[in-house]
Amino acid sequence: MNKLYIFDSFAMIFRAYFAFQKNPLLNSKGQNVSAITGFVNTLYEIITKYQPTHIACAFDSISPTLRHEEFEAYKANRAETPEDIIFSIPYIKEIIKAFNIPVLELDGYEADDIIGTIALKAEKHQIETHIVTMDKDLGQMVTDKIFIHRPPYMGNPAEVYGVQEICAKWEIENPRQLIDILGLMGDAVDNIPGVAGVGEKTAKKLIQEFGSIENIYENLDQVKGKLKDKLQEQKEQAFMSKSLATVYIDVPIDFDENLFQIKEINKEKLASIFAELEFKTLGKRILGSDYDMNSISNKSANTTSTKNDTNQYDLFAQQDTTQQDDINTENEIPQQNNIHSVEHQYELIDTEEKIKQLTEILAKQNKICFDTETTSLNTFEAELVGISFSIQAHQAYYIPFSNDFDATIKILEYFKPILEDSQIIKIGQNIKYDLLVLKKYNIELKGIMWDTMLAHYLMEPDAKHNMDVLAENYLNYSPISITELIGSKGKKQGNMRDVPVEIVKDYAAEDADITYQLYQKFEDNIDNTELNKLFYDVESKLIPVLAEAEFEGVNIDVSFLNQYSKEIGTEILELQTKIFEISNTTFNIDSPKQLGEVLFDYLKIPYVGKKTKTGQYSTDEETLSKIQDKHPIVEYLLNYREYTKLKSTYVDAIPNLINPETNRIHTTFNQTIAATGRLSSINPNLQNIPIRTERGRKIRQAFIPRNENYELMSADYSQIELRIVASISGDKNMQQAFQDNLDIHTATASRVFNVALEEVTSEMRRKAKMVNFGIIYGISAFGLAQRLSISRTEAGALIEEYFKQYNGIKQYMDNTIAFAQQNEYVETLLKRRRYIRDINSGNYTIRGFAERNAINAPIQGSAADMIKIAMINIHKQLKVLNLQSKLVLQVHDELLFDVKKEEKQILKEMVLNEMKNALPLQVPIEVSCGFGNNWLEAH
Repeated sequence: MNKLYIFDSFAMIFRAYFAFQKNPLLNSKGQNVSAITGFVNTLYEIITKYQPTHIACAFDSISPTLRHEEFEAYKANRAETPEDIIFSIPYIKEIIKAFNIPVLELDGYEADDIIGTIALKAEKHQIETHIVTMDKDLGQMVTDKIFIHRPPYMGNPAEVYGVQEICAKWEIENPRQLIDILGLMGDAVDNIPGVAGVGEKTAKKLIQEFGSIENIYENLDQVKGKLKDKLQEQKEQAFMSKSLATVYIDVPIDFDENLFQIKEINKEKLASIFAELEFKTLGKRILGSDYDMNSISNKSANTTSTKNDTNQYDLFAQQDTTQQDDINTENEIPQQNNIHSVEHQYELIDTEEKIKQLTEILAKQNKICFDTETTSLNTFEAELVGISFSIQAHQAYYIPFSNDFDATIKILEYFKPILEDSQIIKIGQNIKYDLLVLKKYNIELKGIMWDTMLAHYLMEPDAKHNMDVLAENYLNYSPISITELIGSKGKKQGNMRDVPVEIVKDYAAEDADITYQLYQKFEDNIDNTELNKLFYDVESKLIPVLAEAEFEGVNIDVSFLNQYSKEIGTEILELQTKIFEISNTTFNIDSPKQLGEVLFDYLKIPYVGKKTKTGQYSTDEETLSKIQDKHPIVEYLLNYREYTKLKSTYVDAIPNLINPETNRIHTTFNQTIAATGRLSSINPNLQNIPIRTERGRKIRQAFIPRNENYELMSADYSQIELRIVASISGDKNMQQAFQDNLDIHTATASRVFNVALEEVTSEMRRKAKMVNFGIIYGISAFGLAQRLSISRTEAGALIEEYFKQYNGIKQYMDNTIAFAQQNEYVETLLKRRRYIRDINSGNYTIRGFAERNAINAPIQGSAADMIKIAMINIHKQLKVLNLQSKLVLQVHDELLFDVKKEEKQILKEMVLNEMKNALPLQVPIEVSCGFGNNWLEAH
């Protein structure tokens, strides 16, 4: 049978947009392309995976519909459409047209009505219809030839709903009865009132008993109690709500089988749009490996016009914003250059004479750009294949190395004085990698390290910082792809040694050349702005500190982990047995579906959460915590979850991550991932070692000193973010609490609950602690109520009283939001910027998220800056004092050291001094410090 896939376009656009809300996709112009990317990916997946014979995309009309005439307040409660979606819609429509897919829209009708009409007409043509939507309303259209298709979302797989699935989900006999359920329960999204006091559960029961709203009112005498009164009083509203929820199936639109048939993509038009949006990966995925957005140059004004057709939905008019002109503001997309179109001089340095000549040139420079070519991304496995230098745009030199280590060392001896000359600025892209590779070859990179990746991170913290993207965005240049040389991941991949030296020369020299040109582009932006101090005194100086910590690594007690694994494994089996005994059944505890059925159907525990998108019970930790006092099985389940995760994620995994050469674990610290300025850790992520529970903390016992002559020392900032809040807000009451060395949560509880310090109970302190930490993350009364399991009224009163007692903090929050609204960024104490581009959004959900970021970013960012400065100064003092102790880990606000026992006291005093004085505040800074034979003891 032929298959038609018809898109409920706005439902899918909003879904795509909100999927990326926390980490939006931005191109180099700052345009949020999340909605476009998500929608196009879904569209392409439908076409390629399900291979429809027919396809169409339906859009809502801007004009009022018959529903608005029936009920003026229809959809009146909807928040304003986010500006980024408004921006995206014209692009999405033009992309759909470039796919040669019809865009269906008609004045006075919603997309649902168009979809319903087309689906029934397709059914008469013996065409099976799949409605691509997340909207529950369209479930009423399901028949044996009409299905609902919900694409994958937030980790959940795609779902297809037929008659059986719809009836099971809504507990009805016929999908059309969904209209009656919606008429009774209403729909807050569309502002369909329903019958006040009748929710989903009651609506289902009524329709199960009576079959329809009409039958309910014909047999109203059979309904008892207050429900009967509600139904009687709101009869007119019930029937109106049913009418509003009903999909119209008589829209005056023809089913043109030829129009809907799948056709060839207009590749030229699609490539033009993708190039403007900077869709490199998506372009290659859809248009093939030949697609190169950097070489596209064609007239596009006539292909991407968004001028209104007769019935084109114009969201901008509805929002009373400026009309959108053509997508392309210029008539031609600028042609991007590459190695074949740009004149360049890349020289192979492969003789001793050439090497001597090059080193003489480099030695005279005050700055040089360089890049290493290696056999691996892992610095401990990587062997040098070559090194390239550039000191002038479009010129570079490449020195190849053989796989003979001694021969490589001999060649590098010529360059060692230059690379170790502290007077020469070293320019690189991700230069920490090069520093670690050279360290293996007895070269200690010195001098100012000017990392173009770090520079761009400070300029645009939320953007991508890899060299290819920077070259395309800032130099209008498309570099040689590494996959052209060694293949891509997932395929047979070689390394740079397998590539002919002439090809490697161009690739490597180009890297150095591009990096030098990026330095020229970024230098003024760094040197002549407030980013100067942050770049040179913090981020650049941190590079060798992190490199040394990565190089040192940390020792692991494998025997302890093996024993702990057995111990946890035994406890898991005991918990499993206990769970089966209590439930009087056996099932797969790791299956959320089976667990939900056992808890809520078999054991009849009252369900307090919302069901998942697949209609299953949620059994996540939050849900289980809410029912912990309802049945003894829940505590065993929570313990089982904790133990199985600890065992698989940490206890059994860590030994496999030990480097066989050093017998230590070496993480990689990232400076350019978190937009707040915090460091992150990968391969492995040692910042995620559990700390909340006793079982989790015990894993730290596996981290031990390098030998019997050493101990571990942990130095941890105490409540640093709250101290920063007190300092930058100028709040006198909070500052006084810290100056008096009071427990800040007890002090807060004393003020908020108006009791003496000694009268503060543990429950009061718990609530005050949640408010203290919640406020700096912009927590709402609703969020606080959920966290504390109290009413929203009580939570609101707590926050109100908190702001009375700490009015300086409230003023800081208001001032910060106002600053962000005016400037669209906020700053840390060291002027690190976090751009808040949605702060003036008309959509309150988006704006609220932006406001929370605005409040928190200066606090979290200043804490990140503080520990970075401390690390730099400690590293410097370790060298000055010639100590053998080493910094081996940084985890959020904590530093971990491998300490020579005879250096314990001097190191402790030095570290405490440097951490406390890294970034002076208006309140005392406290640091806890401890020693031990493992990390747990030291903490």
